[in-house]
Amino acid sequence: MDLTDIITISGKPGLYTIVGKSKNNVIVESLTEKKRFPTFNSNRISALSDISIYTYDEEVLLSDIYRTIYEKEDGGKCISHKENSEKLSLYLEGILPNYDKEQVYNSDIKKLFQWYNLLHDAKKLKLKEDQKKEDSKEEKNNVKKEN
Repeated sequence: MDLTDIITISGKPGLYTIVGKSKNNVIVESLTEKKRFPTFNSNRISALSDISIYTYDEEVLLSDIYRTIYEKEDGGKCISHKENSEKLSLYLEGILPNYDKEQVYNSDIKKLFQWYNLLHDAKKLKLKEDQKKEDSKEEKNNVKKEN
């Protein structure tokens, strides 16, 4: 699962993709509203590919957790982030049984599931195998159109 160009901006809701860079800022586009705007060096930007969840053994990358959810839900949406904290914690335990309950807060768990559903709605959640299949289908369709 490739989350490299997807970011979160501290103080702003939602997720964004990087569409351009300049000397003093980065141009981002909202995944949901498709609005573009600049974000500056003073903003705290985090790439989803760099975010991980603490476990008692190690840190697990967000992309690995999302891959597990994607497989568990057969490519569908996961639990809503608006569910109560107990349900969200139980769902996360089913995916990542040894997550560190002292360092992973309820707000982190809510963001985890909210972001997954945002990525799902924006069709940004694809396993590499699924992407390869989709690319080969497009190539076949292009060959048929040319003939």
